[in-house]
Amino acid sequence: MDSDSAANTTEESRLDRLRGTLRRLYHGRTPTALRFQFAVIVLDLSVIAFFVASPVLREGPAFLWVDYTIAGFLIADTLARGLAASNVLRWIRQPTVWVDIFILVTLLFPYTFANLGFLRVLRLWSLSRSGFIWRPLERRGRGEWRETMQAIVNLMTFLFVVTGFVYASFFRNGSGIEGYVDAFYFTVATVTTTGFGDIVLPGVWGKLTAIVTMIIGISLFVKLAQSIFRPSKVFYPCPECALQRHDPDAVFCKSCGHKLQIPEEA
Repeated sequence: MDSDSAANTTEESRLDRLRGTLRRLYHGRTPTALRFQFAVIVLDLSVIAFFVASPVLREGPAFLWVDYTIAGFLIADTLARGLAASNVLRWIRQPTVWVDIFILVTLLFPYTFANLGFLRVLRLWSLSRSGFIWRPLERRGRGEWRETMQAIVNLMTFLFVVTGFVYASFFRNGSGIEGYVDAFYFTVATVTTTGFGDIVLPGVWGKLTAIVTMIIGISLFVKLAQSIFRPSKVFYPCPECALQRHDPDAVFCKSCGHKLQIPEEA
């Protein structure tokens, strides 16, 4: 074996070891892996809190430092998740990955994409869809809470995305915490169809924004109510058709009829 082949083999073995380590950290159940996953979740939630507050923090002196620090974290996290994936090509085609890449672009160019910064809150949706933040619940036998929590996350994501859009589009002249609170107040009043009328968006675009907010908001409220009041389901992917939600006492998949073996702790 020549030196070039040996060097390539060494690099491949190092990459394989790195991928194996990352896979154990992101998907394992050892105490070390659980501590790592908990730390990542805490960091992610802190990042999302910054995204929610960023419209009123944008003029602060430390904004760019925090912005670029978060960009570095997201770059490292995205690369690590990609290396930990069993199929990188399939992983990169997922919508959640594209959302994270878009968020990363807005972080690297915060002033160029200032008007799209409110979309960073979609990071909360991508985390919810990836299932990463729900694993602690499932390990503790609380998997039936996942759908309800996911519905809450979807509603909160929508509220903050719309609030950011309304603030960036209609309240920039009144920038600051008061303007952001007004935008949030309008969003909640519109989504709940309360319609106090003390804050109204001007013009045709303001009316269209209110209409879209009401329609989507009502749909998300209905979804949340369904997840709370309908009978609980367990999350257990069917080996045949991949249907994930089943009755706790189901013996056969209601979609394809395949025999199930749902563990009692699921």
